[in-house]
Amino acid sequence: MSGARAVGDSHEASDRPAPRLHGQPEEPLTYEAASARVEEIIRRLDSGEASLKETLELVSEGKGLIELCARELSEVGDALQELRLDELVSRLESEASR
Repeated sequence: MSGARAVGDSHEASDRPAPRLHGQPEEPLTYEAASARVEEIIRRLDSGEASLKETLELVSEGKGLIELCARELSEVGDALQELRLDELVSRLESEASR
């Protein structure tokens, strides 16, 4: 079980590589691909057909994918905030020069 815990033990998200789809090339997942995979995992878990071992593996994979999606959304939110601040500064500078 210690192997399953190792994925979630680190609180430093940037220390871990981005999750990858099982059996896929070594390219980081996009938000869209991760989100689609989470939906697949949920459908599989909801079917009730997964064994206990598969359920554990799917939950672990889903957790990593959800963390990836959360990081992506946070980064987009931060970028939008920066854009809004830049926009505000430009507007204020423009008004001050009148």
